[in-house]
Amino acid sequence: MSPRMSADERRDQVIRAAVSEFAIRGLEGTSTGDIAKRVGVSQPYLFRLFPTKRDLFIAAMERGCQQVRDVFTEAAEGRYGIEALAMMGEAYQDLLLADNEMLGMQLQQFAACHDPEVQIAVRHAMQDTWQHVENLTGAPVAVRVEFFAKGMLCNMIAAMGRADGGDPMWQPILEVLRDEAHAASGQADEGDEADGSEGAGADSAPEAPEAPEVPDTDTDTNTDPDAAAEPALSIDEGADAEVHPGSPREPAYAEYVARSLTT
Repeated sequence: MSPRMSADERRDQVIRAAVSEFAIRGLEGTSTGDIAKRVGVSQPYLFRLFPTKRDLFIAAMERGCQQVRDVFTEAAEGRYGIEALAMMGEAYQDLLLADNEMLGMQLQQFAACHDPEVQIAVRHAMQDTWQHVENLTGAPVAVRVEFFAKGMLCNMIAAMGRADGGDPMWQPILEVLRDEAHAASGQADEGDEADGSEGAGADSAPEAPEAPEVPDTDTDTNTDPDAAAEPALSIDEGADAEVHPGSPREPAYAEYVARSLTT
């Protein structure tokens, strides 16, 4: 054991070794002895860091989920909405090809949810990831559902296909997903060029000509005054904050994002 390695560094080393072991054999099939041997420490030292094998498994699971969130954060930098989602999806495909241990750990974490404590930890970690995607993109629930569904499809393909991603059976599907990401990114770029920075309204959302218009209560004399006073629906219905043009809470923008990823 290196005398220069701090406790935090040693702990991180143990977690990385645990990921390598758990990704292959899972919670039940992995022994703490194998993990300790991989790191080069004794089992008593291992249990000083993690009282139980379950604790170590949860730490390894959380590390993998944080890795995915970090990849999403980097891919979405300087972007928002559909463009951010497109880049995040492509970055996730690249991650699957580059790190098969991440995929193995992710599959094993779901398989281990028969354990109540693991189930709670996995649920919290995935909820954090779900919320992180919303924070980065502002996409409504339906769009995020499709984003995660496509991610699970990529998981399935990566788990069954060749490590280099060149399996002829699945390659066409991966190409479709990448083409969708490129097309979405291109649409977002075009929308940014067309959308002015000031004075934009609901109709200024990129390529959203079919978005419903909010009735003009000043000119529509047939509109009931009480009904006209009701605000238009938004993603964050009932929020008091002002809805700025281009915000994910603006109805036209939300519909544009949803339509762009589902058609």
